[in-house]
Amino acid sequence: MDGNRYYGVRVEGAKYGVGFGSALAIAISYTNNHSILWAIIHGIFSWFYVIYFALFR
Repeated sequence: MDGNRYYGVRVEGAKYGVGFGSALAIAISYTNNHSILWAIIHGIFSWFYVIYFALFR
């Protein structure tokens, strides 16, 4: 297996994970707070907010 191809797959996977985490955090935040500002802030924290929400809400 070519090393460059493997690296490309990992980078694309990481981008997908970050993008999905941000989208999930924004959706959860907006549903709970009904605030676009909080949704943006929670989108920046992405997976940290999702984990926080899962553990403490």
